[in-house]
Amino acid sequence: MATQRKQKTSPTEQPPMTGWGEKRARYINPHTDFGFKKLFGTEANKYLLQELLPVLLGRADRITSLRYMNPEQLGRSEGDRKAVYDLYCETDNGEKFIVEMQRTYQEFIKDRSVYYSTFPIQEQAKKGVDWDFELNAVYTVGILNFEFRDGNTAVKQYPYLHHVQLSDTETGRVFYDKLTYVYLELPKFTKKEDELDTLMDKWMFVLKNLAVLDDRPKALQDRVFKRLFRIAEIEQLNEVERFAYRESQKVYWDYMNSIRSAEKVAAMKAVEQVTKKMEAVIHEKEVAMEAALQEKDVVIQEKEVALQEKDVVIQEKEALILAAHRETEMLVKEQEEVVVNLHSNGFSAEKIAAITKQNIRRINEIIKKLQR
Repeated sequence: MATQRKQKTSPTEQPPMTGWGEKRARYINPHTDFGFKKLFGTEANKYLLQELLPVLLGRADRITSLRYMNPEQLGRSEGDRKAVYDLYCETDNGEKFIVEMQRTYQEFIKDRSVYYSTFPIQEQAKKGVDWDFELNAVYTVGILNFEFRDGNTAVKQYPYLHHVQLSDTETGRVFYDKLTYVYLELPKFTKKEDELDTLMDKWMFVLKNLAVLDDRPKALQDRVFKRLFRIAEIEQLNEVERFAYRESQKVYWDYMNSIRSAEKVAAMKAVEQVTKKMEAVIHEKEVAMEAALQEKDVVIQEKEVALQEKDVVIQEKEALILAAHRETEMLVKEQEEVVVNLHSNGFSAEKIAAITKQNIRRINEIIKKLQR
């Protein structure tokens, strides 16, 4: 039987969508919550994070030991705001790493990084003993799917990489080297496959383009990338992981589309309120998905021993899918509210369509529904 040659997709092109709204991709998207934690946040794949961190930090020494810590940090009192990291880990010598994948622009990302870094510092305080205030190093790594908007461009070998430490403003020398912030601006990386010279180039290429690649580029022959691409294959995911990834993709796409729409009408309070509501829905959805994933893992293990529980697993899965559909319907309803708010503020259907990037026919349907 003749085999059909797969058409290669350029990193600048977006693969077509399936009926589920899922990209026909070979590899998972590391910009999704599931994708990022699958690659870098599990014990089985801890090796990938151990290889990535020294490259981002510009360190020659390898990280030979790493353990994951609780990513949820509580304040000192019940009323204090907590912090929830994507990844939080520690080495045997006490170095602490916060690693965040930031998918959309945040105006106060630097303030957020500083705030997050205070928790690993405070938790080092020793109570009930004579403590001399010696601290272990804390590193906060932000992988940004956007660019800083303050003109702070790094003019050096890697214009997309920022290493920030406390320094003496007179001499420029580092004053304190145990508190480090590392930022990667993914959109600023523009190298192609045949231009990948350094390990930093290769990691940046993977972090930015993995989801739209059809195969591992020839330039990525290092052992770590062979392992990463093998782990990232969607076909290698089990049923539970594939379901969780699909839901994570929906959350990611809904969030990205909503943020793009909100940016165009950022001055309008209605859109700001929708964004806040969506963030709350997304957080609740991710928490529910993680809980469901853990529950599904237990059910699948028991399935091999007790086949009679198969009906229970199917019913639970259908309930999860129904809940996901209901959540999607809620998001659509909130988007309709944005159209209604714009229409009530005097915007024409054509203007609303231009702002929200929605079909004019759909806009008219919503307006007609309102007029009834």
